[in-house]
Amino acid sequence: MSSLKKRRLSYRLDLLPVILPFHRRAKNDLKMGDLVYYGPSPEYYGIGEVVQVEEKVCVVDFRGTGLMGIHKDELLASYLIPIHKLNLSRVLKSR
Repeated sequence: MSSLKKRRLSYRLDLLPVILPFHRRAKNDLKMGDLVYYGPSPEYYGIGEVVQVEEKVCVVDFRGTGLMGIHKDELLASYLIPIHKLNLSRVLKSR
């Protein structure tokens, strides 16, 4: 029998608001260096930094911060929720 260990996340992702990840009118103007998370369950992917932007697609470096241990992924910008626009910097500091 293998026991599943629950990883301890480096951020308090449970404090991030649950936001539907995609809206057909979403116009996220993301730039390199922006902190984002993939909604509505940020604990799975974690918090990442936009490292490349090509039209509507962003490459995000999650650095394994979420439960799935994803390091880099390519996602449509409309699925990403920018942290700076929601003024969520207090979540990152409350460790």
